[in-house]
Amino acid sequence: MIDFIIVGRGLAASVIAHTLHNTNSSFKIIGDADLSSCSKVAAGIWNPIVFKRLTKSWLADELIEHLNVFYTACEKRLGKKLITQRSIIRSFYEEQEKKLWSAKANIDLKGFLDPIIYSNNSLELENCKIAEQFGLVQQSGNLNVAEFLNATTNFFKEQLVDETFDHAQLKINADHVSYKGINAKNIIFCEGYLVKNNPFFNWIPLKPAKGETLVISAPDLKIKDHILNKNGFIMDQPDGNYKVGATYEWTDLTEEKSQKGRAELEEKLAQLINCNYTILDQQAGVRPSSSDRRPIIGLHPEYNNLFIFNGLGTKGVMLAPYFAKKFVNFYLQKETLPPEVNVGRFYSLYAGEKK
Repeated sequence: MIDFIIVGRGLAASVIAHTLHNTNSSFKIIGDADLSSCSKVAAGIWNPIVFKRLTKSWLADELIEHLNVFYTACEKRLGKKLITQRSIIRSFYEEQEKKLWSAKANIDLKGFLDPIIYSNNSLELENCKIAEQFGLVQQSGNLNVAEFLNATTNFFKEQLVDETFDHAQLKINADHVSYKGINAKNIIFCEGYLVKNNPFFNWIPLKPAKGETLVISAPDLKIKDHILNKNGFIMDQPDGNYKVGATYEWTDLTEEKSQKGRAELEEKLAQLINCNYTILDQQAGVRPSSSDRRPIIGLHPEYNNLFIFNGLGTKGVMLAPYFAKKFVNFYLQKETLPPEVNVGRFYSLYAGEKK
């Protein structure tokens, strides 16, 4: 009997698989990689700063320390280049913005904000629309999510069952679960926004948001190893093209590309660059954001061998490694789950559905 069945093929499921592998736990991964495109189209950016308030992102110190260790170890395990350390360029349009940046760079955001104020010809950028002066966010970067998912699939191919999980086939017993002849002590659902179709966890309060991105060719643009941020982002890709994003849509929750999304992204591009470009691809996915913007992790209120790992939202690349470790330690009874991420905070919703 194996320790876990992991349901899902996206970022959350892949990070859980590597984390369980680190503890020598046995598992099967069950899921259809084409069922949801959210992880595959994600830019994979991590950013320790909330620009609106110029404050540190929730748990930024712990999350970034852990993600660097985790993804670097995955690079060695998978034999792939996965992460790129990138500074985020933030333009200053008012003197007060610059003063606030300088003050915080030397106090509470030290290490995350570069204290140097840069001029727009100091970074060898070409055809980027930036203000005369700007700052750089440090300890930011991106994960090549698609490469991470593909390499993880290849690494765990012996543990993989490539099919859409059929919840009706799951049999729950007091000390184990079984699915089409696979017996496991536990099952963990990492299904993203498609948890809405899961009869065991469809009561959790997700607030999914559709996001669209573009891939463009722009030979006259130069922005290597940086991320230009202004009501959107643009960054270079390993193949020399550029990724542009992203939109937020809460009504249309299909994974279909839209003309509305394309138009919005082209408007963002007009604020970011001033050279010609060609659109090579448009991508769409639905982010599994939670109603309180915190991950949803832990044990089913009724069954002691059903778990969930969901609600990672827009910061999944930052959140997943740290909280996957928290989950595994919780499972191994080494620590309790932080209450702000524990699914137990929503047990009352399950009780309401049972009435």
